[in-house]
Amino acid sequence: MSHSTRCAACKSLRRRCRKDCVLAPYFPPTNPQRFACVHKIFGASNITKMLEQLPLHLRAVAADCMSFEASSRVEDPVYGSVGIISQLQEQIIEAQSELVKTKSEIAFHNAQQQL
Repeated sequence: MSHSTRCAACKSLRRRCRKDCVLAPYFPPTNPQRFACVHKIFGASNITKMLEQLPLHLRAVAADCMSFEASSRVEDPVYGSVGIISQLQEQIIEAQSELVKTKSEIAFHNAQQQL
């Protein structure tokens, strides 16, 4: 795949974008912020190594995961995506509690109607 313009990674790193650039498919020149964020957290060398170790069909998902983790870490340097996961778990617990309460109210109402 030939690149008429450098990918966001090569542009950021100020290097020529080779036709076999591992980063080009996942960090297009139209979204330089994506690479900048991932680079800030993981570093270019680590990103490249991680992607090269994966089969081609998993690389896009891995790049998306790195991007999500990096943006989460930038927003919340202490907890990163773990903070989001914790909030979601709390919401699940609250929803389950609400469901139990609602089911018991329905059962009570049904029992009252049968009397």
